[in-house]
Amino acid sequence: MTVVQALAAYFVAAGLLTVTPGLDTALVLRTAAVEGAKRAALACLGIGVGCLVWGAAVALGLAALLQASALAFTALKWAGAAYLVWLGIGMLLKPRDRFSLGDGAASQGGDLSWLRKGLLTNLLNPKIGVFYISFLPQFLPAGVPAAPFIFLLAALHVLISFVWFAVLIGATRPISRILQRAAVVRWLDRITGGVFLGFGVNLALSRR
Repeated sequence: MTVVQALAAYFVAAGLLTVTPGLDTALVLRTAAVEGAKRAALACLGIGVGCLVWGAAVALGLAALLQASALAFTALKWAGAAYLVWLGIGMLLKPRDRFSLGDGAASQGGDLSWLRKGLLTNLLNPKIGVFYISFLPQFLPAGVPAAPFIFLLAALHVLISFVWFAVLIGATRPISRILQRAAVVRWLDRITGGVFLGFGVNLALSRR
């Protein structure tokens, strides 16, 4: 797989995963609806910084692991593949029927508290780190330095997320109504589950 092929495949996968409703989407939609666009944008910025911190940690950790032990990296690869397959099967067999935005009450605190809230929401969610460890290595082309390329993938995920968050903020009400339709949530979960399952199998079969 060339660098261009890896980036193209990652762009499609990361885009799909970004629009699938989750904790970050809920935070942005709720903040935009209740607190306004400015605070929602600050929450988005905090989420993005959190992703970059996780991305840097995962990039450096995987690079060190690649240099230290081929056996350890292989074990991590199989663990990551199993995690993605488990997530994929779960989403295919038991897709969600609803997507909760939380309560509609306004919160106390200044504008910058929303940047902190977005950052902590992301940093305190270990699933982000586990997911990056499982997902990002399979887009690493042979012969490419691991740390900078994996961090680049995390940065691209942040950029894609910012575009999606801008759409969410700009069209909060219609998008929130769409994302609360049971059929939409179920199909997004099934599509994403299929992607997770496919990437998990691909990761298990890949060779370095």
